[in-house]
Amino acid sequence: MSNAGLMISVSGVRGRVGEALTPELITTYAAGFGAWARGPIVVGRDSRVSGPMFHRAVLAGLQSVGCDVIDVGLAPTPTIQLAVEYHHAAGGLAITASHNPIEWNALKFIAPSGLFLSASEGAEMRETTARGFPRATWDCLGQVRPDTEAIARHIDAIVALPYIDVPAIRRRAFHVALDCVRGAGATIMPALLERLGCRVTAINLETDGRFPRPPEPIAENLGQLEELVRQSKADIGMAVDPDVDRLALVDETGSAIGEDYTLALAAGAVLRRDKGPVVTNLSTSRVVDDAAALAGVEVIRAPVGEVNVAVRMRDVQSPVGGEGNGGVIVRDLHLGRDAPAGAALVLQLLVDENQPLARIIARRPRYAIVKDKLDRPSGSLDSTYAALRTAFAGAGVDTADGMRFAWGDRWVHIRPSGTEPVVRVIAEAPTVDLAKELVERSRAYLLQA
Repeated sequence: MSNAGLMISVSGVRGRVGEALTPELITTYAAGFGAWARGPIVVGRDSRVSGPMFHRAVLAGLQSVGCDVIDVGLAPTPTIQLAVEYHHAAGGLAITASHNPIEWNALKFIAPSGLFLSASEGAEMRETTARGFPRATWDCLGQVRPDTEAIARHIDAIVALPYIDVPAIRRRAFHVALDCVRGAGATIMPALLERLGCRVTAINLETDGRFPRPPEPIAENLGQLEELVRQSKADIGMAVDPDVDRLALVDETGSAIGEDYTLALAAGAVLRRDKGPVVTNLSTSRVVDDAAALAGVEVIRAPVGEVNVAVRMRDVQSPVGGEGNGGVIVRDLHLGRDAPAGAALVLQLLVDENQPLARIIARRPRYAIVKDKLDRPSGSLDSTYAALRTAFAGAGVDTADGMRFAWGDRWVHIRPSGTEPVVRVIAEAPTVDLAKELVERSRAYLLQA
């Protein structure tokens, strides 16, 4: 089995459909995961066009090694993670490429804990797959049974969180503009918001995977939602990515505030009620540090990758954490990014602050963050990192994930992506020009690699 053209990392196995990613490869990886996990497996998918095809391939692979399957069907990735925990399953498979472009799909591998596989667990599973494994005979094939209540349980768990005052949110009767990008968000977001007493005006609720815009919920992709907020006079706009683990916000004036604010706002709601450190990754904005400082707690940074943040949260007993891409993790729910939970927490913060979102943001320190990416060089980045150390002499250096340089009021993070064949360069500074300067200086060395 060739892995050429695939992106393999703690974010799973990703590729372009019909090129590196084929039904044969998906079946093999699903069977290898089942042979490694050795027990019942929860399976679900997002709405991508290739999803039904790969869903059938996954079921066949798992059954072929004798694994029983609990099938949640079309569902958010966090719903699938919660179902693994609920059923005490041996693991889970989410068929989703998350925010990647429409031509991609992927398998995300979930451990019995509901967390994604760690780097060492992933390596062990892939070794099992490459080595080969016995197939079940006709009388020992796995059976498939549906779980039609997984999304309802997910909603119930969110509204039961100790940080969510459902009656108070319902009294506010928020008007929410919603963009589900024709992904799996339509299976949960409208129902959750209505449960919280919101009036919902929505676009892109079709679950056909034909994304009407680039699926990553970053500010430049949310023009349609911004216009919807203005036209409908909504209190807030919310956008999710195709597998519903990332949430981005638009304020009541129709301006996208940037996905980095989602975690900061959600953390504010949690930290009012449960003090503890906030864990986030090395590429996350300082707005999270400000939210933590307001609550009198520290910020702990981990390498990029949901499982890296989740494991650190577990180790330090962090009540809330996540990533600056709009991913919120709430310990009392589960250790995974969860856009529906983030949405409920943001509404709770609006209740707590009793002010519109634009005013809340205006009261907080503002930073300019610039996110760029370029094709990944074919060679090693070691010489580039060495040159950057010289260029940025005097900066604090963190090498836990690529290389991050930090000064008192600015930072730049250079790292190879685990989900796309690119190198990401993210910088934050007091002004856009200063952040762009850090990005451009870093890009110059990368282009020489």
